[in-house]
Amino acid sequence: MRAVSNLIASLSAVALIAGAALPAHAQAPAPAQAQSSQPSQPAGRQKILDELYERLAKAQDRDEARGISGAIQRVWARSGSDTADLLMERVSTLMRQKEFKPAQDLLDRLIELEPQWAEAWSRRATMRFLERDHAGAMADLAHVLQIEPRHFMALVGVGAILEREENKAQALRAFRRALEINPQLGDIREKVDKLTIEVDGREI
Repeated sequence: MRAVSNLIASLSAVALIAGAALPAHAQAPAPAQAQSSQPSQPAGRQKILDELYERLAKAQDRDEARGISGAIQRVWARSGSDTADLLMERVSTLMRQKEFKPAQDLLDRLIELEPQWAEAWSRRATMRFLERDHAGAMADLAHVLQIEPRHFMALVGVGAILEREENKAQALRAFRRALEINPQLGDIREKVDKLTIEVDGREI
């Protein structure tokens, strides 16, 4: 447990600082050829995301934010490769059927094929979290946030893991960062209110 806690402590800083490099011991690099052949974010995709994130930050209510965040997640879900997208559909089916081992095998393959696709890392983080592999999930979430620092669901995942590990101060930081990106995350705002009292010893 101490090793897991130490890894979570080191990765939490990565997860909370957009664009920071992973510490060497936490990296899980993909093959060099795959890394060099694909840009981190194609220009057209980045422009779409920039516009959507700007609209999300200004959303006036949860319904508006839900529509915009759904559009963002649809962009996240597209790799740019028909093959990778088909494999991800198969992963989704396997996860619904709770066939976690073959799903993880496919995700491992996807990450090798598309190491700059944040959603592949995010899905594997979800699976590892469900299997209570918190250290593995945190490492994958750190990769997600390297590729897409505004991935508010990854930040929520970081916060959830840190909260379970009783690292409430860092969990609060993660949840607050998620709210900066998507202010209409009602459940997360409630967590922030609760953790603020526990961490700071005062009401908001």
